[in-house]
Amino acid sequence: MAEIVVDNLTKVWSGSPAVDGISFTCASGEFTVLLGPSGCGKSTTLRLIAGLEQPSAGAIAIGGRDVTRRSPAERGIAMVFQSYALFPHLSVAENILFGLKVRRVPRAERDERLKRAAQTLGLTQLLDRKPAALSGGQRQRVALGRAIVADAAVCLMDEPLSNLDAQLRQEMRAEIRGLQRRLGMTMIYVTHDQVEAMTMSDRVVLMRDGRIEQQGTPAELYDCPASGFAARFLGTPPMNLLPAAAGAGLAPDVPAAAEGSIGVRPERLRVDAPGHGLTATVEAIEYLGADTLLTLDAAGAKLIARTDGHARHRIGEAVGVSCAAGDLHFFDAGSGRRVEANGNGCNAPERGEGA
Repeated sequence: MAEIVVDNLTKVWSGSPAVDGISFTCASGEFTVLLGPSGCGKSTTLRLIAGLEQPSAGAIAIGGRDVTRRSPAERGIAMVFQSYALFPHLSVAENILFGLKVRRVPRAERDERLKRAAQTLGLTQLLDRKPAALSGGQRQRVALGRAIVADAAVCLMDEPLSNLDAQLRQEMRAEIRGLQRRLGMTMIYVTHDQVEAMTMSDRVVLMRDGRIEQQGTPAELYDCPASGFAARFLGTPPMNLLPAAAGAGLAPDVPAAAEGSIGVRPERLRVDAPGHGLTATVEAIEYLGADTLLTLDAAGAKLIARTDGHARHRIGEAVGVSCAAGDLHFFDAGSGRRVEANGNGCNAPERGEGA
């Protein structure tokens, strides 16, 4: 068992908390993503779990053992860094085996682990090359190979794909997720990219200013955001948020005197002839093939609607914009927190301690 339990974890730098009393659990064999903008505390949290930093308060347990004050070597983890951390003067094989040599693992066992890892990652023909002769994706595979040969039940990854181009990122997302499933590893993965979080994870922990904004499955965060921040952070394009009063007429249940803000996903908006819902003007059109994104101005309120890729609209055209009442999300004007589900099937969003 390799369950990771983070309990009321805090890290203070110069009097300011970088991580502020957060709690979450990554079940054994689960892929958990720590997601959030730069400076939210996600990488600091990962370093605390790895033992590279010491917490100011709180506890960390891995596999049922309290490892809060243990060294990284005592935690039974492997780690993959953003920069790959490969030795330029060593070959692929030597890079992968470096940690095992330091730990004096017998030669025969090292060779067997290297063979398995190279076959798993498609590196068998590249073992004699130096990192300079590898592509970005191949270098990332070498870094993964080093984690695999450690035979650790837990793998921590700190934005490992951020240096790759878009196509390679997509390929490596599938490779990492497939590898995690085949090996049954417990994985915590840090990223600022919500696409990586949505496509790879079993569970997402969304962070903001050192605290947990919301945690749950990707579908829970997307369909039932706990706050305006969560609503805007997940989704491409993000959820439309507008003053509730400006949204009166968007759906039957929005009163003209409503307070706070309302949200609706771009794909939930219907674009019809004027007279249906809000009247808006088409300001911009982005054709994406299967979809077209329309930027709309409804009396000063900006909306983005995702429509069929072959829908025909013109810039400056007047349209009607509406949605079903159950597609609306309501948020408090002061706190920004969700105030009601409005019949859209949402239960109360799950929030971790420190939220």
